[in-house]
Amino acid sequence: MSTVTVTLPDGTPLEVERGSTVEDVAYEIGPGLGDDTVAGVVDGDLVDKHAPLTADVELEIVTESSDEYLDVLRHSAAHVFAQALQRLYSDAKLTIGPWTDNGFYYDITGVDIDEDDLEAIEAEAEEIIEEDLDIERELVDRDDAFERYEDNQFKQDILETEAADDEEVSFYTQGEFEDLCQGPHVESTGEIGGFALLEISAAFWRGEEENETLTRVYGTAFPTEDALAEFLEQRRKAEERDHRKIGQEMDLFSIDETTGPGLPLYEPNGKKILNELSDYVAGLNRDAGYDEVETPHVFRTELWKKSGHYENYVDDMFLLDVNDEEYGLKPMNCPGHATIFEQNSWSYRDLPVRYFEDGKVYRKEQRGELSGLSRTWAFTIDDGHLFVRPDQIEEEVLATVDIILDTLDTFNLDYTVQFATRPEKSVGGDEIWEKAESQLESVLEEQDIDYVVEEGDGAFYGPKIDFAFEDALGRHWDGPTVQLDFNMPERFDLSYTGEDNEEHRPVMIHRALYGSYERFFMVLTEHYNGKFPPWLAPEQIRLLPVSDDNIAYCEEIQDELDDFRVTIEDRSWTVGKKIQQAHDDRVPYMCVIGDNEEEAGTISVRDRKEREEKDIDIAEFRDHLETEVEQQRTAVTFLAGR
Repeated sequence: MSTVTVTLPDGTPLEVERGSTVEDVAYEIGPGLGDDTVAGVVDGDLVDKHAPLTADVELEIVTESSDEYLDVLRHSAAHVFAQALQRLYSDAKLTIGPWTDNGFYYDITGVDIDEDDLEAIEAEAEEIIEEDLDIERELVDRDDAFERYEDNQFKQDILETEAADDEEVSFYTQGEFEDLCQGPHVESTGEIGGFALLEISAAFWRGEEENETLTRVYGTAFPTEDALAEFLEQRRKAEERDHRKIGQEMDLFSIDETTGPGLPLYEPNGKKILNELSDYVAGLNRDAGYDEVETPHVFRTELWKKSGHYENYVDDMFLLDVNDEEYGLKPMNCPGHATIFEQNSWSYRDLPVRYFEDGKVYRKEQRGELSGLSRTWAFTIDDGHLFVRPDQIEEEVLATVDIILDTLDTFNLDYTVQFATRPEKSVGGDEIWEKAESQLESVLEEQDIDYVVEEGDGAFYGPKIDFAFEDALGRHWDGPTVQLDFNMPERFDLSYTGEDNEEHRPVMIHRALYGSYERFFMVLTEHYNGKFPPWLAPEQIRLLPVSDDNIAYCEEIQDELDDFRVTIEDRSWTVGKKIQQAHDDRVPYMCVIGDNEEEAGTISVRDRKEREEKDIDIAEFRDHLETEVEQQRTAVTFLAGR
């Protein structure tokens, strides 16, 4: 009888009979754990508790107290939705229905439904949960599975791809409903305490635009109604901060299908914010010894083949045929910067060489993935590339992380940090990888930064430190990054003359302080709820004349405050309506100007926190604003504590 070794989370090895299931192992550990087993995590993958173990593995038992339990519950909720749908629409054809970070979705076809239909489907799903149907796993011969899905080409596609090597496949049944599925699932539909359908959208089969268009229904589920209610309230508040909604309200940006998906158009208000962001980061770069460069939007694809990006990015590149030569819109800026470095001869004394560029790049994301500014076809990276000697790595990474931390502190942003180490497929020798990883980790320790190690998640060309933001919906987005690269200097044959008069290979450091302007803009918009700090706000001061007779005095004030972005509200509205509109537009400061102010040569100042004070000296207000903007304060502070 052969055995396999199961390694438990605490490192304890356990010898079990080959073919034992996850649940068998749980009972081997203890009867209580066996009774509580819901699923297992085998070598990082969530699997059914009945999954057999046929090789040495790392195993974690999933119970109701495990983080993974919610994923299992939501997977079952996806089946509840599908069952409810088919009860109401017998012609509905199912494709896939996985769990997600916030719930689940199911892609369907064969039926025409919209948002108005979700309430009835949700009510039917509640009935299924109330019925407390047992969820049972059944192993089916693959030929039988094909017969069951003779009218469903999508399930047949799954049988021919993901399940191509399986003689038997698993189905899960609950009542009259069955679905081809790997699982895992909870024991019964009654375990779902809170269930809700959230929205509906279009999707492509397999995410490929050339495939059939499907209807995607999003939902969520929780063990209790209270947890669901808390989530829905958080979602409601998050929707108020959605950057797409705020962007429209404040005329920041738009995306028009006429011009193309994923191609944002920045309106004057949005461009003012972008300019401030660009000026801020350019100042940081110049202070840190970077030289600004510029590269074109399009290159011959020979460059991308030389850098290695063509083989990895060709499907996501916008390609052009120019005079029988292939060109491509650039998906990243680094090959251009490497080419600039390559044009010159360098001594060890010249290094580090530092370049920066606000470089526009283009990546052909799937249409279903495009969303506001979070994921676009065209975006701008505040790119920086350093060419350093190996002995300079730690010092330069430390300086870069310092700048990133200062940037995040300036905007008062929360973030998480991941340290990604060498993947299985990589370039460069063991010694340089070990030293590079040690240097990056040393920087994180020296800065006392909390971080998570992502084993094997580094780029093939080097380890990296990633900073991530959380948006209003709790999703995480890549932000600033520091990456070491041993590959591109090799591919471009970059070199410098060392102290020994021999040629040496530099190490390339990729870094971004924002990540991309688009995603950073999104994060800031939601973080501030559109109430941008005075130094960033597209409109910093709005002058509100009480009557048309006061407009001339407002123009004099506007001239005195011409270092700021000042407008005059000259529409024939009441003062109350003008104030309300300025609040709705999230303007940091309003100045109410009437006859009394004009006679005294003063202003009445009101801020967006609804604090107000009369008889303010204009010079005093101007001097304070200069300080507030220069110090890049995140709050309106003129009336605070007065």
